[in-house]
Amino acid sequence: MYEVLGGREGNVTALTPANSVQFSGVDDYCWCSVGDDPWFVWQDIGRKLRPGWYMVELRIRSEISHGIARLSFDYGDGFSEATSVALPFTNGQTAKRLYYLEKVPKQVRFYPIERSSKFSVERLHFTPVISIFARNRMLRRLRNHYGHYKDFALSSIWRDLKARAKTKEISTQEFLCQMYNETFFVKHHDNGNYAEWIANNERSEILALAAIAFQRNPFNRQPIISVVMPVYNTSENFLRKAIESVLAQSYPCWEMCIADDASSVPHVRTVLEEYSQRDSRIKVTCRQVNGHISAASNSALALATGEYVVLLDHDDELSAQALFFVAEAINHNPSARILYSDEDKIDENGHRTEPHFKSDWNPDLFFSQNYISHLGVYRLDLISKIGGFRTGVEGSQDHDLLLRCLPHVKPAEIVHIPKVLYHWRMLEGSTALAAEGKSYTTDAGIKALQDYFSTQGLSELKVEPGLVTNTYRVCYPIPQPEPLVSLLIPTRDRLELLIPCLRSIIDKTTYRNYEIIILDNESIESATLDYFKRIQTEDGRVRVLPYHQPFNFSAINNYGVQQARGEVIGLINNDVEVISPEWLTEMVSHALRPEIGCVGAKLYYSDNTIQHAGVVLGLGGVAGHSHKYFPRSASGYFHRLKIIQNLSAVTAACLVVRKAIYEQVGGLEEAGLRIAFNDVDFCLKVREAGYRNLWTPYAELYHHESKSRGTESTPEKVKRFNKEIEFMKVKWGEKLQNDPFYNPNLTLAREDFSIG
Repeated sequence: MYEVLGGREGNVTALTPANSVQFSGVDDYCWCSVGDDPWFVWQDIGRKLRPGWYMVELRIRSEISHGIARLSFDYGDGFSEATSVALPFTNGQTAKRLYYLEKVPKQVRFYPIERSSKFSVERLHFTPVISIFARNRMLRRLRNHYGHYKDFALSSIWRDLKARAKTKEISTQEFLCQMYNETFFVKHHDNGNYAEWIANNERSEILALAAIAFQRNPFNRQPIISVVMPVYNTSENFLRKAIESVLAQSYPCWEMCIADDASSVPHVRTVLEEYSQRDSRIKVTCRQVNGHISAASNSALALATGEYVVLLDHDDELSAQALFFVAEAINHNPSARILYSDEDKIDENGHRTEPHFKSDWNPDLFFSQNYISHLGVYRLDLISKIGGFRTGVEGSQDHDLLLRCLPHVKPAEIVHIPKVLYHWRMLEGSTALAAEGKSYTTDAGIKALQDYFSTQGLSELKVEPGLVTNTYRVCYPIPQPEPLVSLLIPTRDRLELLIPCLRSIIDKTTYRNYEIIILDNESIESATLDYFKRIQTEDGRVRVLPYHQPFNFSAINNYGVQQARGEVIGLINNDVEVISPEWLTEMVSHALRPEIGCVGAKLYYSDNTIQHAGVVLGLGGVAGHSHKYFPRSASGYFHRLKIIQNLSAVTAACLVVRKAIYEQVGGLEEAGLRIAFNDVDFCLKVREAGYRNLWTPYAELYHHESKSRGTESTPEKVKRFNKEIEFMKVKWGEKLQNDPFYNPNLTLAREDFSIG
C-alpha cells in the first residue's frame, strides 16, 4: 500500500529556501525564518506526484511548541489558498494528514512556520494510498475526534455523513473531507472552537428535550436546591444577570437565598426587593454591618431550607440547565454529599471562553489548587455540621469550606458533573480575569491547607506557594532514618547512556540512603564489563546483577525487585539524567504516604520539551503521555504541568513505589506485556488495589525516550506491539476510555488537552 517518495526522511533535501528563510548558524536548528511569510520551493516533487490520495508526513523541530505549516500547489493558474493544505504540527512530533491531489502540480511551495523562529525540517514526504484506505482513515479520525461518534462502527459514521450531506446538497465524500479537515484546527486555546463546541453540545433543542423529558418523567427524588449568593455593591447589570440565570432554570425545585453585605450603593437593595416580590422563591436578608464574603455567605445560608446548597457569586451566571443536571446527578448518585461541575469564563458582553473541563475527584490536585471552584454543590446538613464558612480565609473561603468537609465525606460521595454549568465573570481585578487580581488569595489558601492538615494530625507537613499564583505545594516529611531505596536500572551495554545516568544520580542526588542495582541483560562489550567492575569498587551502593534471558522489561524488573534490599523501589531507565537534586527526596516523600501507590516524575527530552507529565488513559487507543512536546516552561492545561496531582498511571522510566505494594499486585506483567504498556497495567493494578497514583513536577529528569530499546520498526516488533495493545484492551476494556483524571469533553486523539 505504501510507496515512500524520497529517502528515509522524505524529501527534506529537495527544499530550497526562497523567501524570508536563511541558515540559522546554530547547531540545534538548521533554518531561521526572518519574516512573517517564509517559504521554500520543493524542487522536482511535481514530477513524482500523480493525481490521487496521499498521506503527507511532516516533522518540524522548532523553538515553538505548536505551529501550522502549509503546502501550496500551482496547477498552472498560480498559487492560491484553495490549492493549499494546512499541516498543524507539534514540536518534534510527526504530523500526518491525508490529501487528495487533483492533478500534477507545476510547482510546490512549502511554508514551514507562521512567525520568526529557528527550526529544522526533519521529515517531509508524500506517500500514495488507495481511496478505501483514505476513507477509512478519515472515518477513524472522526470517531476519535467527535464524542458522539465514539461507539460508532465506520459504516455507521458513513451512513450518518451521507444523510447529513444530502441536506447540504453535496456528496458524502466531499462532506467527509470537510469534516476531516476541520479536525486539524481544534485546540483548547481556540475560543472560536469553543463557540463551535457550545453550538454542538448545548443546542437549544437538546436542552428543550431534557426539560420535556423531566416534565413527563420527573426524577424520583426532587430535592429543593438552595442557591446561596452574598452580594456587595454589585453592578446592577451583572446582579440582574446573576438572578435571571437562576430564574431561567428548567428545574423548578429551587430557592434563592441572598444576603446583602451592607452595600453602600442604593440600587442593590432596590433590585433585590424587586426580585423578592416577583418570585416567592427568592429570599433576601440585608446585613447592617459589612462582614465580607464569609460572614455574608453565612447570612445567606441561614435562609436556606433546601436539601442541597449551590454557591453563586454575585456577578456570575448559572447555565439554564445547571440545577437540572445537579438534580439528575443526585438521582444517579443518591449518596452524593458534594457535587461540582465544569465551568468557563464569561466577559462583560456575555462572550464565553476558557472552558475548564475538570478531573473527577482528585485529592492531590485539590491540595495543589482549588480546581473544584464552580459550580460547587453541598448538602446543607454537611455545611451546617462544619459551621458554615470560616472567617479569616477570605479569598480562599470556598477552598477552606471543602477542606473542612473532607473529614466527613467518603471519596465516592464527591461527584463530578462533566458539563459546563457555571459561567465565571471576567472583570477588571477579578480572580477570573487574572490570578494576580487578588494576591491575598494564595496566603489564604496556604492557611486553609495548613489548618486542614493540622486537624488531620499532620501538622508536620509544610504548605508552600506553588510554581504559579494560587497554587500550592504540600511538602511531606521523610522519617528518620531515611528508608533504603533500591534503584533498578536494566541495561545491555550502551555505556554512552548508562554512565551519564549513573553519574547524575550519584553526583546530584541529595537523598543518600539508596542502592543502585544495574540489571545486566547480557552485555558483551569489554568496556561495559570493565566499567561494571570499576563502578562497584568505587561506590559500595552499586551492584551489578547478571540477567541471562531475552529482553523482557517486566521480567527483568521483577527479578530486580526480588534482589532489592530497599523498602522503596525505583524503576529507572538507563537513558535518564537527573536535573533536580531533590528528585528522589520528593518522590520518596510521596511514595511513603499510606494512601499513595506509584509516583512519577516530570521528564524532558534533551531539547527541553516535555516527554512525560503523567499518563492519560485512552490517548491513541490505550494510553499516552499528557502534554507531550510542550516547552519546559509551559504551565499546561490549567497549570497541570506545574502542580502535584493524582493520575491513573505514570511511566516506568522513572517510577517510585513501596516494595510491599509492588509485591502485593504481582509486579509487572511478564507474559502479556513484555515491552510496552507494562507500566500502565501496573499502575492500574495499584489503583485497583486502593492506592492513588501521583505525579509531581518537583522531580525533574531528562529522558532520551528509550533510545536503548529502539522503535517498533520490524514486522516482529509490530506484531508484538499489536498483541500488547490487544492485551490491554481485553484486560481493562472501558476503563481505557474513561480516565477519571481526564475529562470526556477532551480529545483522545492528541496529548494537548484540546477539546474533543
